Parts: sequence; structure tokens; C-alpha cells
Amino acid sequence: MGYKVAVVGATGNVGREALSIMAERNFPADEVIALASPRSVGTEISYGEDEVLKVQNLETFDFAGTDIVLSSPGAKVSAIYSPKAAKAGAVVIDNTSQFRMDPDVPLIIPEVNPDAIAGYSRRGIIANPNCSTIQMLVALKPLHDLATIKRVVVSTYQSTSGAGKPGMDELFNQTKGIFVNQPAQQHQDVFTKQIAFNAIPHIDVFMDDGSTKEEWKMVVETKKILDPKIKLSATCVRIPSFIGHGEAINLEFENEIDEDQARVALENAPGIIVVDHRENGGYVTPQECAGEDAVYVSRIRSDPTVDFGLSLWVVSDNLRKGAALNTVQIAEELIRLHLQKAA
Repeated sequence: MGYKVAVVGATGNVGREALSIMAERNFPADEVIALASPRSVGTEISYGEDEVLKVQNLETFDFAGTDIVLSSPGAKVSAIYSPKAAKAGAVVIDNTSQFRMDPDVPLIIPEVNPDAIAGYSRRGIIANPNCSTIQMLVALKPLHDLATIKRVVVSTYQSTSGAGKPGMDELFNQTKGIFVNQPAQQHQDVFTKQIAFNAIPHIDVFMDDGSTKEEWKMVVETKKILDPKIKLSATCVRIPSFIGHGEAINLEFENEIDEDQARVALENAPGIIVVDHRENGGYVTPQECAGEDAVYVSRIRSDPTVDFGLSLWVVSDNLRKGAALNTVQIAEELIRLHLQKAA
């Protein structure tokens, strides 16, 4: 017996990707419902190679009888409909920022803290972390288990798809416009400065201490998911790419660790592929990880400026592992651990 699954925000980048991944992984669903705002009602969305779903109206949908909801409609919409779906008896896996720091909502990366899924029973909601946090912590988990991470300094290089389709469109239109001598400002609605051929050290709003909210998310989510004692400093940068985030990560450990030990631990960890050859092209770039499920780790090396230090380069597809895939994996673990139906 399968499950009734609703995908909220089905017409967005993450919603479409979630549907594609569910079909790829033969998710045990007897019925899949695509939900979005009234303006998208009737839109047809592919589910696998042979099935087409017609988008239904989120505002009027009755969640009664729905087992699992995968929700990616934006935080304000989630604030209304995720609790509504949970109240109707569904378990909601929410991909927005709305519930991540709620103490009664578990924040889950299946390769890192699957046991915490059990906390869903408090509110009927599980939160999916921020994309940049997910790929970083998949890489950090085996190293933390090995030698206990004390401090993290991370700089991110995040693609425009992190700002949704409008961000990708802005990069495309600005790039095209530059070649026909159009001013970049003619196509500047999403980002605070020109994104084409540029890098913008500003993602989300600024906070009182000078950090941006994206940087704050990485700090507080790391503490909630991995270890509250870890100190972390982040600088988050938007770059002119379409899909795939890169992260340069510097780690300081409490215990001795060398690069060979780190490499073995990473190679044996779930969800990670190590590509680390000290030669031209012996690493993975964000462009190369687009469409891939894994978190790729390269440039593993010791940091001689601290007693127990390492540096890494980590990339992943932010729409897949950074959002849709992680959400589907949570649902799979939820079923395996808590929602098994009798045959």
C-alpha cells in the first residue's frame, strides 16, 4: 500500500524537481497531487516519463486523507498551509525557512541526524535546512565524528537558482543584454547589484551585527543539526551561475586529524563523492554537479596555521541535494522509521 502525497509549490523550481526525483526514485505513492496558487491551477506538470499532473488550488484543497506533504511555496505561504495540513493529519516536510528554528520542529539532513525525525510528532512538521547548510553538513558530519569540529570558516559561492526562477532569468537577461550594449539596470529586479560577470557578497537581508540572514542561517542551523558548541563564521556570495553552490570551508578540530584520515572518512560517508586529484581539473565545480545527487568534496588539505586544521572545497546541486532531494530523502526516512503501512 502506498501513500497519498501532496506537493505544495509544484510549479516552482524546487517543486518540479521534487516531483522529478520522486518519480526517479520510485517513491511509494499511490496518489500524487500538485498544488500551487490559483493562477497556476490547470497547469500540467510531468511526473515521471508517462504521467502528467494537473495543478490544483492550494487555497481550497482539503488535506484530509493526505499522508505526506512536501512544501516549497515560500515562507509566508508555508506559515498558513503547513500547520493546516498537519492539523488535517498529514506529516509536512517544509522546505522554507518558516519552521527551521522552531524548537518543536526537527531540522533534518538524513545523512547527518535521521534519528531527530522522531520529533515530527510534536507539530506534524519537519523542516528542510537551507541549501548551503545541507551540503556543508553532509561533508562535515564524518569529520566531526572523527575529530570533533571546534570552528568553521566558510565562504559560499551560490548560484542564482537559489533566488528562484526570477534570479536565473535576471542572470540570463543581463548577460544577453551586455552583448547588445544594454545597461544591466534594465534587467535588475532580483539582485541588489549587477549579477552578470560579477559577484555579490549579499544574500538575504542584513542583520544588526552586519551579517546577512543567509549567513546567520548557516550558523544557527549548524548548531541545531550537528553540534551547538561549533563556532562558525560565514560569508555568503551570489555568483553568476545557474545551478550549483560551491563552498570553501576551513575547519579547526579539537583532536588530531590529518588529510589522509579525513579523505578516508569522507570516502566512506553516505551521500559524498570525493574527487581530489592534485592536478589540473582534479576537482569538481558547481557547473559539473548540476543534476547530480551527491555532495562532492575536493581540495582536501591540511591547514598549518592551526594545530588541527583542514581546508575543503565542497559543491552540490542546490536544487537537488540542497532542496528537493533532501526533502524526498526525509520523506523516505519518515516512512521507513515511522509510517510503515500494513500491506
